[in-house]
Amino acid sequence: MEAKLTDSYHIDKARARASFGRAADTYDAAAILQKQVREEMLSRLDLVKLNPQTILDAGCGTGLASHALQKRFVKSQVISLDFALPMLQKTRSTNPNNGLIGQVKNLLGGAKQNLLCADIESLPLANASVGLVWSNLAIQWCNDLDAALQEFHRVLQPESLLMFSTFGPDTLKELRVATSGHNGTTSVSRFLDMHDIGDAMVRAGFSAPVLDVERFTLTYDDVKSVMRDLKSIGAHNATDGRARGLLGRGFLQNLEANYEQFRVDGKLPATFEVVYGHAWRGQDQPKFDDGVSPVTFRPRNK
Repeated sequence: MEAKLTDSYHIDKARARASFGRAADTYDAAAILQKQVREEMLSRLDLVKLNPQTILDAGCGTGLASHALQKRFVKSQVISLDFALPMLQKTRSTNPNNGLIGQVKNLLGGAKQNLLCADIESLPLANASVGLVWSNLAIQWCNDLDAALQEFHRVLQPESLLMFSTFGPDTLKELRVATSGHNGTTSVSRFLDMHDIGDAMVRAGFSAPVLDVERFTLTYDDVKSVMRDLKSIGAHNATDGRARGLLGRGFLQNLEANYEQFRVDGKLPATFEVVYGHAWRGQDQPKFDDGVSPVTFRPRNK
């Protein structure tokens, strides 16, 4: 299976970029899940020995992971990359030592954290120029996962690490069901299964990738609160098959009625399936005579 999002689930990058740009000021207050996943990823770095000269935070949002990585790897250059310029401006406002990439002096000296407005699927970075690629809940906004992973592989130096998280297919399953009958339009993005992501990592050239899944459930009093949180983090429906124009009162009433079937103990759940993955781009990986590379899927103990 080729890991691409096509047809009605194709992401309108211009809409996604604008949505995240508008959410720059409200993102951190609402991004509870993103913070929890970020902390989990940072804890996993404790298990590896790493001393990267350059780190790429791919899809940095407001830059909280970039700041944490800079504190952990104090001698490293951190490149904070996002396709929404207001997110980078927010990153810069919380760390005035950041420098905008675009002048050679910023890359050769000066600010240890540099800001880069670009798309993950086409990285404006040199081959083998990065010692760690980090990406927290960002690659689900790519239309071509193969292209994104190939770009990560291209910019990584030999024996360097890719660490990422993304959403799996159970994400927002309640919202998907509650809106499934709305005139054949799409309301929730299609998220790839862990096994398909692992296959894409092998196709990109990574050897023996490791993936596991964790499920989170956020609870709300009503559907409006679910939608408000998604809006606050910029997670609007950006699929090409989305309904166009303003949604009427009838749509909202049907959404509220359909979502009620999931209410438990007085609360409405919103499920998020988080896929964690990491792999080394290195010369130290085992070679197999049959040309097959293993993918390891780890069960969660939580």
